[in-house]
Amino acid sequence: MMDIAQVAKASGLAASTLRYYEEKGLIQSTGRHGLRRQFAANIIERLALISLARNAGFSLDEIGQLMTPGETEINRPALLNKADQLDKQIRELSAMRDGLRHAAACTAPNHFECPKFLRLLKVVGKKRAPRKGAL
Repeated sequence: MMDIAQVAKASGLAASTLRYYEEKGLIQSTGRHGLRRQFAANIIERLALISLARNAGFSLDEIGQLMTPGETEINRPALLNKADQLDKQIRELSAMRDGLRHAAACTAPNHFECPKFLRLLKVVGKKRAPRKGAL
C-alpha cells in the first residue's frame, strides 16, 4: 500500500492531480489511513499508462473509456484507432516539414512564386478552412 504522498512523490504528479484522476474514475484508492488516501502498489503502472495515453493525444475521457478501474485490460481497438490517427498526423507533419525546408532553401525570388510552396499553402489552407456555419 502507498499513501497519496508516496504516490505523488513516486509518480511526479501533484496530489491534486491524483485526486482529480480519482474523481474522473481513472484511478481508485483502496481506502484511507487517517485522512490520507491509500493506493495499491500497482498505481504507479496505471499512472504511467495514463501518462502514455495523454502523450499519445487521448483526452482524460477517452482514457477512461480505454481502461476500467481495477482492470488490467485495455481497449485494443481504441489503441489501434489512435495509432492510425497518429500515423496520419505524422504523414501530414512530415509533408509540412518538407515543404518548410524547401521554402527555406528555395531560390525563387519570392516564396509566392514557388509552386511547391504554393501547394503547401493550399494543402494547409484546406485543412484549416473553417467549416460551414463556423466562425
